[in-house]
Amino acid sequence: MPDLGYKNWQKRNIVNRLLSALAGLFSFLCILPLIAVLAYILIKGISTFNLDLFTKLPPPPGGEGGGFGNAILGSIIVTTIAALIAIPIGVGGGIYLAEYSSGRGFSQFIRFGTNVLAGVPSIIAGVFVYGVIVSTRILFGNTFSAIAGGTALSVLMLPTVVKTTDEGLKLVSNDLRRAALGVGASRFVTVSQITLPKAFTPIATGVVLSIARAAGETAPLIFTALFSPFWPNGIFDPIATLSVLIYNFSAQPYDLQNQLAWSASFILVVFILALNLLARWLGRFASK
Repeated sequence: MPDLGYKNWQKRNIVNRLLSALAGLFSFLCILPLIAVLAYILIKGISTFNLDLFTKLPPPPGGEGGGFGNAILGSIIVTTIAALIAIPIGVGGGIYLAEYSSGRGFSQFIRFGTNVLAGVPSIIAGVFVYGVIVSTRILFGNTFSAIAGGTALSVLMLPTVVKTTDEGLKLVSNDLRRAALGVGASRFVTVSQITLPKAFTPIATGVVLSIARAAGETAPLIFTALFSPFWPNGIFDPIATLSVLIYNFSAQPYDLQNQLAWSASFILVVFILALNLLARWLGRFASK
C-alpha cells in the first residue's frame, strides 16, 4: 500500500505553506492602512472628546473652548436632503430597469450612464451644482445653501441606489411575478406589493452605503453649502458640515482648531463606520 499521509518535507507542501503565508501577508497589508488610519484618528481625536463638542459653536481663531455642534447638525441636514432627493429617484429608476424595461435601447443607455456617473469625481458634481444652482441664484435668489449641498451629494448617491435596486429586484423569483399576474394582479400591484417588499433588504443595504459615501464628501460641499460658524438658519443659507470643518480647521495655524479637526474626524469616521456595519448587517439578514 502506498503511503498517502501528509508529508511536511515534500516540496509541494513546503511551497503550499509559503504561498499561503504570502497570501496572508498581502491580505494583512491590504487592511493595514485602514487599521493605521482608524488607530491614528482614534488616538488624536478621542483625547479631547467631551460634551461641548456637540453643544457649542466653533471658537474664533485663537479663541478657547468651543465645539462643532452646528457642523454635526449641518451634516445631518445636508445628508437628509440628499437622501430625500436620491432615494425616490434612484429606487424609481431601479424599478423601471428591473420591472418595466425591455433590456434594450433606452434601458441600456440608463445602465451605461449609471456606471459612468458612479465613476465621476465628486468635485465634478460640486462644480455642476455650483453652475446650475449656486451661481444662477435659482433658489429664491440664494447662492450657497444646504439644499444645494444636498443636491450635489444626491448626484453621488444616485448610481448606488439605482444599481442596488435593479440588482435587488432581479433576485426576486419570477415565479412570484407570474403567480401574482396569474390571479389578476396588475403590474403596479405586483411590483408594489410583491417584488418590492421582497427586495427591501438589498435595496436598503444600497441606500445605507450611498448615504455613507455622501456623508464623508468634502469637495462638493465646498462649492455648494460652503460653511457657516453659526447654527443652521434654514436650508437656503450656507451651512456647516463636518467634512468642510475638518478641511478648514486642519489648515489653520492654531492648536485648538487642529484638535477640533481631529475630533470631528473621529466622529465622522465613527458615523461612516456605523453605516457600513449597518449595511453589512442588512446584507447578512437578506442572506438568511
